[in-house]
Amino acid sequence: MSHLTAEKKANIFKTFGAKENNTGSIEGQIAMLTERINHISGHLKQNKKDFSTNRGLMQMVGRRKRLLQYLSHTNLESYRGLIEKLGIRK
Repeated sequence: MSHLTAEKKANIFKTFGAKENNTGSIEGQIAMLTERINHISGHLKQNKKDFSTNRGLMQMVGRRKRLLQYLSHTNLESYRGLIEKLGIRK
């Protein structure tokens, strides 16, 4: 059901959270949400009337926005590096 395997998750957290066991890092959480958002966006391009998935997507986008806002207030350099790596916010 899930498109993210344990290996993919560990790789994302290793890349963005410094360790694969550091699942609580803000950078890792934002990267994981971005991966899920990109996957669901692709699903919604094919299934335009899937309104419940669209609502879940909007909730994930809002959660990512709040985490990014927190990161920008606490560590601006890390925030700028993360949005550049993920390719969000032009």
